[in-house]
Amino acid sequence: MSETAPKAVVLLSGGLDSATALADAAARGYQCYVLSFDYGQRSVTELNAARAIAHQQGVAEHRIIRLNHLEDIGGSALTDHSMAMPEEDSSDGAIPVTYVPARNTVFLSLALGWAEVLEASAIFIGVNAVDYSGYPDCRPEFIAAFETMANLATKAGVTGRPITIETPLIDLTKAQIIQRGTELGVDYSMTVSCYQADDQGRACAVCDSCRLRKQGFDDAVMTDPTRYI
Repeated sequence: MSETAPKAVVLLSGGLDSATALADAAARGYQCYVLSFDYGQRSVTELNAARAIAHQQGVAEHRIIRLNHLEDIGGSALTDHSMAMPEEDSSDGAIPVTYVPARNTVFLSLALGWAEVLEASAIFIGVNAVDYSGYPDCRPEFIAAFETMANLATKAGVTGRPITIETPLIDLTKAQIIQRGTELGVDYSMTVSCYQADDQGRACAVCDSCRLRKQGFDDAVMTDPTRYI
């Protein structure tokens, strides 16, 4: 990668979507600076996956930030172990209990700070508004509003170096995401999407994320490489 190539901060959870977003950023010629978060999520094995993916992709740098505040405030089945993880289809239009309050706002804000330091021109996030769990911070309206805010609130933005929020997956189905990632060489066997994967990174097969992932491979007519419990 040329040292003159543009820089991008890429949010990487270790899951299928974020791994595809990282591959997309690299394919566009960006130097990728990868940011992951340990925010008290049930499945910390996704961070092991993020480390492996970042290494395999040869990124410029990978940082993992500890955010115990999201765990402390609770309000989500992903961070509060007293809340039951839903294990049946919850696609009834309601925002599910796996929504983590303000998560993407916090993640993007920290990515924005690092982007300013790096003089990066873009932030990549693997949000999706088609095959997703109904989170309000995965919608195009949220991304557009955050980008506007970012360029009003930063030195980069007000001095003529705007930062764009790139969402390469936002209008794709899960099957299309998998097809795109496969074209880019993503090894999906390395990714962990399950909300409650075990210590070996094996998926439960029953949470929302597992169901969406499995349906995506089925719809793409591709072998699902996920390791299940």
